[in-house]
Parts: sequence; structure tokens; C-alpha cells
Amino acid sequence: MKKLLGLLLITICAACAEQETQQVLPEATGSTYQMMTSYLEPSADKIWGSAGFIITEDGEVDLQPTTEEGWLSVINAATVVAEGGNLLLIDGYSPNESDWDAYSKGLTLAALKARQAAENKDADALFEAGGEIYNVCRACHNRYIARMD
Repeated sequence: MKKLLGLLLITICAACAEQETQQVLPEATGSTYQMMTSYLEPSADKIWGSAGFIITEDGEVDLQPTTEEGWLSVINAATVVAEGGNLLLIDGYSPNESDWDAYSKGLTLAALKARQAAENKDADALFEAGGEIYNVCRACHNRYIARMD
């Protein structure tokens, strides 16, 4: 019985050691289109909808958050967009082209600016960072939109 338990313990330990040495690489869990529409777009829309002004029949409406929860929501959205830029670099999303990598990194940098602006409750800086996010998205879409599925 002791030998059986010892053998079982050795087998379990060997399996654990084998699992620890296996390298797990990140890979996409869906299409680039799904990543854009389900993950990045809602968060980018939150940033864009929280900066600047709109003109209505009743006058000008300031879009900046007015509560701590509102600013925190923008911080969270900017964090998602920043991490989304990083995720776009992994296999399954990235076509492994240098301009894709530049757009992905640019998205992360612009989103980090948006997050810092939201942390500082700086509506003007948030508006600027939102513009940078838009410009990176637009440039990438102009180059790759036909290839996304």
C-alpha cells in the first residue's frame, strides 16, 4: 500500500513539474472583428461620449463626467482600450505587419493618455486623448478594415 501511495505521489509530482515547464502563449479567442465590436468599440465609445460638447436645440451640453463614478467609468474604459492595443499584438489578431504593430502600440499610448486625463479629471486632456484614439483607429481601419472578419 505504501509503495502504491509513493508511486501515485511521484506520478502526481512529475505531472505538476511537466505542467510548470510548458510555456503557454497568449492567442486570440475570437476574430479581430469580434475583438473590435465586443471589446474595444464599447470602451472607446465611453471615452468619446465623455469628452467635449454637443449642441442641441436647448443649447450646449458638456459631456464630461460630473461624478466620481462617471470619471471612474472613463478610467476603466481607457484601461480596456489600452490593454486592447496590447492584445491586438498577439497571434490571431495581429497579421504580423509593422504598421499593425505601430497602430496597436499607438492605441495603447493614446488610451493611457485618456486614462491619465480621467484620473486628473481634465476634460480638455481627455478630449485630446480621445482624438488621438480616434485618429489611430481611423488610420488602422483605413489600412485593414477590408481584411477584418
